[in-house]
Amino acid sequence: MIPGPVPVLPRIREAMSKPMIFHRGDEFGTMYGEIVTLLRTVFQTRNDPFVLSGSGTCAMEAAIGNLVDKDTKILCIANGKFGERFADIAGRYTAQVKSLNTTWGGSIDLEAVKDALESNNPDVVTMVHNETSTGILNPAREVGKLVKKHDAVFVLDCVTTIGGDEAPVDDLGADVAIVGSQKCLGAPPGMSAISVSDAAWASIREKQTNRPFYMDLEAYKKSYGKNQTPYTPAVPLFFALREALEVIKEEGMERRIKRHRTLSKAARAAATSLGLSLFPELNEVSNYSNTVTAINIPPALTDVQLKGGMKRRGIIVAGGQAELKGKIFRIASMGNITDKDMLKTVQALEEVLLEAGAIKASGNGFEAAKTVLAEL
Repeated sequence: MIPGPVPVLPRIREAMSKPMIFHRGDEFGTMYGEIVTLLRTVFQTRNDPFVLSGSGTCAMEAAIGNLVDKDTKILCIANGKFGERFADIAGRYTAQVKSLNTTWGGSIDLEAVKDALESNNPDVVTMVHNETSTGILNPAREVGKLVKKHDAVFVLDCVTTIGGDEAPVDDLGADVAIVGSQKCLGAPPGMSAISVSDAAWASIREKQTNRPFYMDLEAYKKSYGKNQTPYTPAVPLFFALREALEVIKEEGMERRIKRHRTLSKAARAAATSLGLSLFPELNEVSNYSNTVTAINIPPALTDVQLKGGMKRRGIIVAGGQAELKGKIFRIASMGNITDKDMLKTVQALEEVLLEAGAIKASGNGFEAAKTVLAEL
């Protein structure tokens, strides 16, 4: 129950055991075309998403490396680990990086975004849609509108929303959007996909030098015209991604999004019914994540006791990262997680809390989660 890599369905694992094929042959080309068509629906975009043989961070760097050179001004909006990662990457390409950082778990202030845009006049703006390090869903649509008013390119990390929550990247104003394979798509780790708008392509073509070699998006665009990748693809992972996208198609995006939202709602209901507090601090434009729930660790337990107690009961949950280590734990509900998985997780959590004396009786969280899951 961690926010990636997520459990992989047997049919997706089995897809990776297919006989190897020639990666420049018609069979691969047909599969790649099918993957892009399915991804376009999942991204809800008019653009052609390109598949990279690299994780979500690879796609983050592809976005920055193709858009940013030493003269590019970039504003990185962050309220957690992955939002700050954009600034770390951008610093490798330009010294003109401005960060608008909010306390981890805090909400992005749109007035502060307006001020930062006006004072810095950036060429590129980055933000994470769903910050898994803190369990908060950021106001992509609102920020996207502000970025457009300043004629900047908006890069949006949708690594943990595409395939599991509402993330219509074109409607959100995202010029570049990325997703990772091992999150809501329910595929194995090691792949990512990136979509690029016409406005972003115009900016990329202005930057004719110092683009990454392996992640040169112009090369990916040229190769996609032949249903190919510019360099050797991770063929078994393409098999798995194709099958994972077929699973999504069969479930239907509307049902899939409802399932993710209901599972996360059940996790929140269970936590609050057990007297636990949710970590993120919301404002009028932010929301709790619909793919991972961040919960404060109660004083009666340590991080080691909580995670260890859950693991002994067959459940693995995530702890806090960096400055949040030992302060929070996170229950993910992304990919192909079921209601039974969530109920088993809540039951284990109750047992751990009861064992530590953090609650006096069990059952409240389980019943609260069960009531919510009846919506499925």
